[in-house]
Amino acid sequence: MMIRLSKSAMVLAMAFFATLVAFGNITDYATNFAFVHHVFLMDTTFPGNGIMYRAIEAQWLHHLGYAGIIALETLTAVLCWIGGSKLLRARHADAAGFRAAKKWAIAGLTLGFLTWQVGFMSVGGEWFGMWMSKEWNGVPDAFRFFITLLLVLVYLTMDNDSLAEPVPPAAR
Repeated sequence: MMIRLSKSAMVLAMAFFATLVAFGNITDYATNFAFVHHVFLMDTTFPGNGIMYRAIEAQWLHHLGYAGIIALETLTAVLCWIGGSKLLRARHADAAGFRAAKKWAIAGLTLGFLTWQVGFMSVGGEWFGMWMSKEWNGVPDAFRFFITLLLVLVYLTMDNDSLAEPVPPAAR
């Protein structure tokens, strides 16, 4: 039972995290938009770098990209809230029932991983050269976020949450 509660709590913790991130991006739009704006402009990357042709100057695309990020963060939060709640409700279910309850949480954690790994590390970090910027480098934070999501996803999908306690070899 403790492992099932632990898995539920960890998924809910990720839901809380994604909720706070999305909330911050929505309620402090201008401050957080500046990050996306500068990453897309690539205006703080190394001078004279050979990838400046990738920069996007159209501000409407900056807003569209930022809205996409907020949508993915929000959807991650919603899926993890649903998933964590379903796991809690299924904590007394048989193994198949508890396994079935994992699908929403798996979807949320996977989407969160993809948001920060693909969106921030791959697109922002590599395509737009965000790693070159001293002021607007979100690579370390994105790494921290997606590794945490990935670890919770690995733990959640482990087949170690049976309600039956194993009988120690000496007691057989």
